[in-house]
Amino acid sequence: MIVSIVIVEGTKVPEMAVEDVSAGAIRDFRGAMVGRADKGLFITTGTFTPAAIKEATRDGAPPVDLVDGENLAEKLKELSLGVKTEMVEKVILDKQWFLNL
Repeated sequence: MIVSIVIVEGTKVPEMAVEDVSAGAIRDFRGAMVGRADKGLFITTGTFTPAAIKEATRDGAPPVDLVDGENLAEKLKELSLGVKTEMVEKVILDKQWFLNL
């Protein structure tokens, strides 16, 4: 089985929402796969629109697996690939204790 892979970076600008990958992008990717792969893998640091998710699993078309930014981060964390995790202690001030002094 031959698999085609595309990776797209979403926008992380505070003034803008993360770009959603559209159904058109999935169709374009699938078109590029024709005759070259049996299945596709589309990875983005952003998210997929509901229409893109539906398009990726459309009957009669080669399947395209989708990995969004959240799933990608979780998988990298799970496999310890290029990420480090640390536990952070959270200290909460007890205002009532101070008011009772």
